[in-house]
Amino acid sequence: MKEPLLRARDVVQEFAVRGHGGVHDGVVRAVSGVSLDIYQGETLSVVGETGSGKSTLARSLMHAPPPKSGDVAFQGTSLTRLHGAALRDARRAMQMIFQDPYTSLDPLWPVARIVAEPLVAAGMRDRAKRRQRAGELLDQVGLDISVHGARRARELSGGQCQRVAIARALAASPALIIADEAVSSLDVLVQAQVLNLLDGLRTSLGLSYLFIAHDLALVKQVSDRVAVMYLGRLCETGPADEVYARPRHPYTVELLDAVPRVEQAALGKRTGGDLPGAGGTAGDPASPASPPSGCRFRTRCPRAQARCATETPVLVAPPGSGPGHLVACHFPVPAPAPSSAPSPESHEISRNEEQSAS
Repeated sequence: MKEPLLRARDVVQEFAVRGHGGVHDGVVRAVSGVSLDIYQGETLSVVGETGSGKSTLARSLMHAPPPKSGDVAFQGTSLTRLHGAALRDARRAMQMIFQDPYTSLDPLWPVARIVAEPLVAAGMRDRAKRRQRAGELLDQVGLDISVHGARRARELSGGQCQRVAIARALAASPALIIADEAVSSLDVLVQAQVLNLLDGLRTSLGLSYLFIAHDLALVKQVSDRVAVMYLGRLCETGPADEVYARPRHPYTVELLDAVPRVEQAALGKRTGGDLPGAGGTAGDPASPASPPSGCRFRTRCPRAQARCATETPVLVAPPGSGPGHLVACHFPVPAPAPSSAPSPESHEISRNEEQSAS
């Protein structure tokens, strides 16, 4: 196997919670021991509901701020050991696209200046070259500098603003782009357009993506691998097709079950198999478990047993899982049994074999 572009091991990010008068009130365990790899040219999507720690994980990978513990290596260099200018130089090949395209752009600057800003930071002093390069970048995202270059963010639509944000991220010639809920604030049609744009840029420029989202259905079309996150921990990871077709963690089943589907509405029933809807209440990030051991999803899990309250599950391959499919659950959802009924194709093959034999 080739070396990953980004490798994170046991990343922990915690924040102190202080009450009135500066009295220490507790700790928010936003990210707890997360390990993942991102390879050149692939898209890894991290999904989970609000408060699961996805955005905090993304910022920790960029060391903005650095994680409390663990190691992040990018292009073979450990970011944990870098500081100041050395860290800024290493992070230049990692760029972020944020959720709200309006607040992520300077409202007073024209589009051409916004896109050219990273070029100034990179030392390109020639104004004419900067404008030429800004025009090339805008053209890559489907915008014309002669039409949009002098406009400001408030004069653009949400989709156009996000295209400008993508062009600005491309200005630094990154190897990895972290898209933090980059399309969740856009209309459905615009979402599809921006996702197609990002996927096309991945192919043409050889980019890698870390895609943060709360909607499993949203990232299905662009994901090579999926990692499901709940209250700071990874619940399930694996190839996208495998996770979508055969989810093994109860939380992943719940997320997929929440996706509206045409056949689901027509039949008037859930599509989560024999797994009932998870009950209980969502955990609190400031105190995901008390004590902080055991499975953090256990208060909502319909399969939880006494063991779940005392033993913290780790990512392992459960019986019947496909290659690379890992689940952190003591009692994973059983893999669907292969169908015993022969397919029409097999009947046709049998008839052809009989005719050949005769």
